[in-house]
Amino acid sequence: MKKIIYIIIPCVMMLFTSCADDFIDLTPPASITDDVYYTEAEHFLTGSNRFYTNLIRWNDQDVFSDHGSDLVGYTEDSDMQEYSRGDTQAPANDSYYSNAYNAIRDMNLLLSRAEAYEGNDIGEYVAATKFHRAWQYFFLVQRFGGVTIVTEPLDVNSEALYGPRNSRYEVVAQILTDLDDAIAGLPAEQDIASGDKGKISKWAAMSFKAEVLLHEATWMKYVGTTTDGDGTSTGAGSAGFNDSNINIYLQEAVTLTKTVMDQGGFELWNHNADLDNLSSNFLFNLEDGGSNPGGYDKATNNEYIFYNKYDFTFRQAGTLVSHVYEGRLKPSRKMVDMFLCDDGLPIAQSPRFQGYANTPDEFQNRDYRMRAYFTYHKNLGEIPQNGDVTLSGTNNFGYFNSKFMSWKWGTDEAYRATTTEAYDMPFIRLAEVYLMYAEALYELNGSLSDEEMEESINLVKARAGLPGITNAFLSSNNMDIKTEIRRERTIELYAESATRFNDLKRWGIAEQELGEAIYGAVIEGTVYESTPALYDPSKYGYGEETTTTGVGPRRCLVVQPSAIRNFSKDDYLFPVPTSQTGLNDELLQNPGY
Repeated sequence: MKKIIYIIIPCVMMLFTSCADDFIDLTPPASITDDVYYTEAEHFLTGSNRFYTNLIRWNDQDVFSDHGSDLVGYTEDSDMQEYSRGDTQAPANDSYYSNAYNAIRDMNLLLSRAEAYEGNDIGEYVAATKFHRAWQYFFLVQRFGGVTIVTEPLDVNSEALYGPRNSRYEVVAQILTDLDDAIAGLPAEQDIASGDKGKISKWAAMSFKAEVLLHEATWMKYVGTTTDGDGTSTGAGSAGFNDSNINIYLQEAVTLTKTVMDQGGFELWNHNADLDNLSSNFLFNLEDGGSNPGGYDKATNNEYIFYNKYDFTFRQAGTLVSHVYEGRLKPSRKMVDMFLCDDGLPIAQSPRFQGYANTPDEFQNRDYRMRAYFTYHKNLGEIPQNGDVTLSGTNNFGYFNSKFMSWKWGTDEAYRATTTEAYDMPFIRLAEVYLMYAEALYELNGSLSDEEMEESINLVKARAGLPGITNAFLSSNNMDIKTEIRRERTIELYAESATRFNDLKRWGIAEQELGEAIYGAVIEGTVYESTPALYDPSKYGYGEETTTTGVGPRRCLVVQPSAIRNFSKDDYLFPVPTSQTGLNDELLQNPGY
């Protein structure tokens, strides 16, 4: 029988400090071995700090930013483009699988040594490690479904090396247990020193637990056991599935998010008055005061609850951030049409919508986020005029992206060159907590009161320049709260933390939404149709097709036709890498692969 040998290797440790150069110390401790480490409290501090380096990074834009989703008008092949089309095949290796288990192995070692440690001064470090282990396991669940639970350090004779997968329900139970321990042992954000900001707080653990609970409650409600496999010939099986947990999870998600809202001390980053209503752009490229025209720095951002911390001096992105976000996050027709008008109505219902005839028309009287995300980064916020957008192929389907791009990138006044960006990478922020609270309430009760809307979804809308909603408003305009909650999540969290793919799957509508054609600019009845210099049809291989728009059926550019988009229920989970299934006959492949 083949054996997997795990070797503990000394690694670079990430240290948060509160001294003058308060970011990181990348000097590895000398001569670390399995036998001598974790004997002092300082070792546990250093070890737990290291796990921050296992979080998703700017290098992982492909999975972080929903490349290839139905919201993105970009066609060049990538792993996520293939995934969204249902073209994924089982690979020999998957770094997201192996990296997670490498991290979990090191976390298990720290936790095992903590049990033998005689002092009482490592509780926070143990709690942080429990959080990180939960984060890694939840990443695995979202990607692969059920996986093998390992909570102890392994040696070459450990049975877990050759054991079967646990079901997603068993893994989630372990995640929730770890998060309960994390919540009990972590400090409040208010008690974390300024030099240690970026470390995980009690409120971050509560917010993350709410995310897990909401994800799994809605997965059980809308997807059920359909992706589990039988656990005998395929998949991880459904051991531990109990649909009575749905409401239990939803109720706890409500309680946790409300606690964070009331006690966390966080606030939405809203400087619209000084930033020409572009807070929803500059929030995501904050560095020091030179990163935006208002002179705001990271210390002004009290919206991020859990995030990966970067710094221009100590930890730059080190990868093509602005360059890639410029090219790969241009929005699709669906995304652009999703933004409401400033009267709070969808574009198909609002008399404020100006249509598509001229390039600037559709930007008029809309949600502030449309201009913040999708105007040209070199003149951010300036609505494009006729002639500013030329449809000439090369992945240009009519729109720009500027979210997660450095201010004035690509100009002589650029604040950062690509690869040197150092803005923090958000995983959970207050706006999402408000939206989780609203969604959990809706899924639990089938409705929200006006007061509940006012303390959650309406706060997010207000920053976007939209009026608040009430039940009377929704009823009188034939709108429903579920659609509006999902609309707000889609717009507010665009290109963040793989939100779109995970949301579509847990709502049970991924095969429907990802199976549709993706469209770009409206051609029919617009300046593109009447001005040949602005549009070269020969540069677009899929041509035009009629689809629904804000003014009824119109011909639009086709980014990808429905004929090549074949996402199915089997694609909800990624395949387990064959290098792993080949080593362990008990490790079964997901259905459909």
